[in-house]
This record gives sequence, C-alpha cells and structure tokens, in this order.
Amino acid sequence: MYPVSVTVSPLLTGRNRLTTAFRLILAIPHLILVGGGFGVAFSPDRRTSFGGQGGLLGAVAFVLAIVSWFTILFAGTQVGGIRQFTAFYLRWRVRAIAYFMLLEDAYPPFGDGPYPATIEIAEPAGPRDRMSVAFRLLLAIPQFIVLFFVYVAWVVLTIGAWFVILFTGEYPASFSDFSVGALRWSLRVEAYFLLMVDEYPPFSMNA
Repeated sequence: MYPVSVTVSPLLTGRNRLTTAFRLILAIPHLILVGGGFGVAFSPDRRTSFGGQGGLLGAVAFVLAIVSWFTILFAGTQVGGIRQFTAFYLRWRVRAIAYFMLLEDAYPPFGDGPYPATIEIAEPAGPRDRMSVAFRLLLAIPQFIVLFFVYVAWVVLTIGAWFVILFTGEYPASFSDFSVGALRWSLRVEAYFLLMVDEYPPFSMNA
C-alpha cells in the first residue's frame, strides 16, 4: 500500500441543494487558506508552473518543503515541526477539496476535526532517499502533467454533478469513484512533492 492513504465517504443522497448552489461562495475562506485545486498554473507573464494551488498555508508548506530539501540532503532527516505542519495542512486540504468539489455537504472545520474525508501519512520506514529528494521536482513533473488532465475532467464532472444535485438532490453514484480517485491521486502527489514520502506515487486512482 502507498504510505499516503486518502479515505472519503461521499454523500450521495439527501444533498443540501441550498449550500450546493452557493458552494463556491461558502468555500472561499477555505480556498484562501488551503486552496481547492491542483494542476498547472499559468501566470500573466506566460510562465507555466506545476504544482498545487494551496492557498496561504500551502505557500508556507512549499517554503518549508524547500527547507526540508536541504535538511534531508545534508542531514538525512526532516525537521519534526515541518512534518507536523505539512501533515496538518494536508489534512485540512483534503477536507476543503472534498467540500468544494461537492463530495460532502458538511462544512469542513478550520483546522483539525472529524470529517468524512481524511488523509493519513505513514512515517518513513527507513532512511530518506536523498537521491529522489534531490531530483524531486523533475520526478514529479510527469505526475503533474497527467494530473492536469485528470483535474480538468474532474472539474467538468463536478459542474455536471452541481446541476444534478440542484435538480434531484442526489450526487450521481457513477461520479463518486472518479471523484474520490482524483482526490486521492492529487493528494498523494502533493505529499510526495512536499517531501512527506519518498515512494513514487502510482499513476492510479485506486486505494
């Protein structure tokens, strides 16, 4: 099993049409703090950057990943406080994305708290792989490219689900496997990119 485990229990029936209708507005505080997307960002000066749109806390996690890059390369270890913060950010992020992408109706907590979308990251079983850490950005690029197309499909599917929920009050069960899988894949890659694990993420949505 991959050392990053993402579990989601999608709410399929009895959906709240009102909060669904205004989901983008309701999710704004979480989007600001931990973001709601993952893929490729295009800046006005036409530069392209790969990675996650992780909000304010995501920006901090990225800076801390740079610090971890140096500490792992030179000392073979990741600072405990950095690891704890990044895990906290990813736990918050998985809940925010599940809410934003209509998998859940319950409003996610600000920080830690019970929620039907969770992520667990196993501690490294042995010494860190300094070689993969040294070239982590290059190694992650193929994942980012494939995830971009996965995320585009997920957005289209979620827009369709938005209309279905508004008219029927149900989230299409046929959408849930893809949506949960896309969330699982993106969080695995983000954990890998932020140096929480060294095992290369599978090109798969499976658990």
